[in-house]
Amino acid sequence: MRVNRRWGPARIGYLLGLHPSTVHRVLSRYRLAKLTWLDRGTGRVIRRYEHDRPGDLVHVDIKKLGRIPDGGGHRVVGRTAGWKNKTGTKANRRPGYHYLHNAVDDHSRLAYTEILTDETKEMAAGFWVRANAWFKEHGVTVQRVLTDNGNCYRSHAFAEALGPNIKHKRTRPYRPQTNGKVERFNRTMLEEWAYIRPYRSEAERVAAFPDWLHAYNHHRAHTALKGKTPASRVINLSGQYS
Repeated sequence: MRVNRRWGPARIGYLLGLHPSTVHRVLSRYRLAKLTWLDRGTGRVIRRYEHDRPGDLVHVDIKKLGRIPDGGGHRVVGRTAGWKNKTGTKANRRPGYHYLHNAVDDHSRLAYTEILTDETKEMAAGFWVRANAWFKEHGVTVQRVLTDNGNCYRSHAFAEALGPNIKHKRTRPYRPQTNGKVERFNRTMLEEWAYIRPYRSEAERVAAFPDWLHAYNHHRAHTALKGKTPASRVINLSGQYS
């Protein structure tokens, strides 16, 4: 059950009539990997790593996010009212999408994000130039960048933005967990900012983002960092914010 179906101790215990703690001890005895360590699709153990210094590797990704029509979307007011808000005025009929371009440092989890209008190669290249400058301002010299295989990241424009001193690495096809740190940042961003409260417009949600990102970098305890903040792992940022 553990290997073929990726079941945890509770489900296996219910099937076999055993207490989950007994199943847990048996699984531990045979050193079967925790479910959080496994790729759900293949059952293979995901190799987890962390680079030694800020800038050794920066994960870059884009998160597509639907805009909220004025008056609120279906998540807030329900599908009927949300559809009326979306189609009630000419400005709302095609709210479209925002594209959140994210750069997350592998060692510290320090994040830089811009909310942009598309995911073209020119936009991705411009984002990286500004992201790299931001990291430099905070004493982080980027050595490597890891992206997926999206068209914008395979372009000459993005390669020129990286320059000759930054090595570009790409994830394996259909293996998003290779870029797991920025994927986890995307999930946190959605849970703690994008969908945390009932925004009544996209402008209201966008206005709330800088404060959230500051809190993420400087105040939010990170479980992977043993309760520390990303800023605490970057010398030039540590202790500068109350």
